[in-house]
Amino acid sequence: MPLETLPVLDISRLNAGPAEASLFRDELRNAMHEVGFFYLAGHGVPQELTDAILGVSRRFFELPEDQKLAVENVHSPQFRGYTRVGGELTDGAVDWREQIDIGVERETVEPGSGVADYWRLEGPNLWPEALPDMRQIVSEWTERLSSISLALLRALAVSLGAAEDTFDAAFAARAFPLLKIVRYPGESNPEPKQGVGSHRDGGVLTLLLVEPGKGGLQVDYQGKWIDAPPVPGTFVVNIGEMLELATNGYLKATLHRVISPLRGTDRMSLPFFYNPALDATMPQLAVSADFQARARGLSVDPTNSPILETYGDNALRYRLRAHPNVAAAHHADLLKG
Repeated sequence: MPLETLPVLDISRLNAGPAEASLFRDELRNAMHEVGFFYLAGHGVPQELTDAILGVSRRFFELPEDQKLAVENVHSPQFRGYTRVGGELTDGAVDWREQIDIGVERETVEPGSGVADYWRLEGPNLWPEALPDMRQIVSEWTERLSSISLALLRALAVSLGAAEDTFDAAFAARAFPLLKIVRYPGESNPEPKQGVGSHRDGGVLTLLLVEPGKGGLQVDYQGKWIDAPPVPGTFVVNIGEMLELATNGYLKATLHRVISPLRGTDRMSLPFFYNPALDATMPQLAVSADFQARARGLSVDPTNSPILETYGDNALRYRLRAHPNVAAAHHADLLKG
């Protein structure tokens, strides 16, 4: 059967009794195996919080250029902060978007002998002085979405015949979630232009909030692009390469892209990436023989780069490739050879 749109799953069914919870887990596993994407309903995030984060996101991009550039990511060895339009590459081409990257607030780790390079990604965020409420709103958003993400991982583990807490150790102490707040200024006129190029996510889970009424996201399904417009009250959820690795390809990290909106319009998008600790390796799930027989093995990303076992290695590789200006300013030693 051709797929016309993404499946819709209601996570509140996990609390509706054993039978409903079991059905939800089966549908979750099947969606992640067949498509790698779905709409998540019933998540319980208050509309007031959703409105607040969309509002502060709009206010950020309305700031004068000099205030946005004061928190530009070239000032951050951790690749945090503002990226101006055209300042990021995906699939070897320029992405037509501006964004601010916000991660976990931690102390920096000094490079040195025996210190893995990926620890350079830990450190502080860059916050715009003109928006003092932004930090609290983002913190609450991150806490809520992290809880939802862990519930999904636990449900996935059970659905594959593994222990519910299989993934907990990788996330318990030093999970590494990242929020991107993205604005796509309209560039299609009317021929479609790249907003962000074709790619797979390199982490574990992505929960995406898109401004109501704004399309542009497309998902690869059996070699064809299908549209995934926002559905009110839901997140778009997809898995990253680390979950594909954990299941030998049974779960599918799917190619997707964003088409720039029409000129004269724009599009707000907030992808939340739920990732394990930088030094975590994803556990190999002891899935049943039936599921293992349908595992496809590991895919490669559009640049033919293999999935690396340690999450931090994947994250650092992506950052260096996507933000060459930051890499040159702060990590020139990693670019040699």
